[in-house]
Amino acid sequence: MLQCAASGVQRGIKAMAYEIDTVKKSQEIFYYLLEHHELREEEEESLYRAYTEQEDVQNLVKSQGEIADSSIERYGDVIYLIPREENDYLGFSKGQLKSILCRSGATDKDYYLSQFVILTLLVEFYDGQGSSSKAREYIRTGELQNCISARLKEGAEQMDEEEEERCGIAFSDMLQAYEALRSDEKGSRAKTTKEGFLHYILLFLEKQGLVEYVEQDEMIKTTKKLDNFMDWNLLNQNNYGRVLKILGVKRDE
Repeated sequence: MLQCAASGVQRGIKAMAYEIDTVKKSQEIFYYLLEHHELREEEEESLYRAYTEQEDVQNLVKSQGEIADSSIERYGDVIYLIPREENDYLGFSKGQLKSILCRSGATDKDYYLSQFVILTLLVEFYDGQGSSSKAREYIRTGELQNCISARLKEGAEQMDEEEEERCGIAFSDMLQAYEALRSDEKGSRAKTTKEGFLHYILLFLEKQGLVEYVEQDEMIKTTKKLDNFMDWNLLNQNNYGRVLKILGVKRDE
C-alpha cells in the first residue's frame, strides 16, 4: 500500500512539473508577443512549434491574451497579438491617434477623416472576392488622394444628415475637414496640407508593419502581415459588406 502511495505521489509530482513547464512556456511565448507583436516560425521555431503543437500551451497563451484584452491569431506561419478596439494599453487611444495622424488642434472631424483614409486604402487594395482578397499590388499616393476626394464628395452628395446618422459616418463633416487642408504640389510634409496629412498616415501604417511606403516613387504596397489579416480576419463577407456600406460602394463595382 505504501509503495502504491509513493508511486502515486511520484506521478503527481511529474504531472505538476509538466504543468509548470507548460505555464512557463506559455508565458515565454506571450511575453515574446508583447515585445514583438508577432511570432514567426523562421525566427523562433521552438516557441512557434510549442504553440502550434501543444494544445495546453496554446490554450494558456490565448487565455493570457484574453486577460490582456487581445486575441492571439495564427495566419500562415506567423502568430499575431491583436489588441481589441478599446485596448488603449497595447493599442492606441483615440487621443493618441489624433496626435500622431492629425494636425495640431485637430477636432473629431480630422480624426474620423484619418480613419476614412485608412478604410479607403483598404478598399482600393482588397475586393473581398476569391481565395485571396488582394486586388492590386500597389497604388500611387496621387491616385489614393483622388480616390479619397471622390468618395468624400460622392458620400456628401448622396447622404443627408438623417442618412449619415443611420450609416454612422458624417461625410459632410469629413469633406469639410479634408477641404480645409491646403494642397501643395511641391510635396509638403506639413499636416495642414492634403499631401502631408496622407504622408503621416502612411508612415504610421508602415511603422505598424502594414504597408511599405516608397516615398521617392510615391508608391504604396501592402505587407504580408496586412494581406494575411485581411484574408483571414477582416474580409469575411459580413465585415467586408460593412466596410463597403460605410464607403458607399456598391457590391457589383
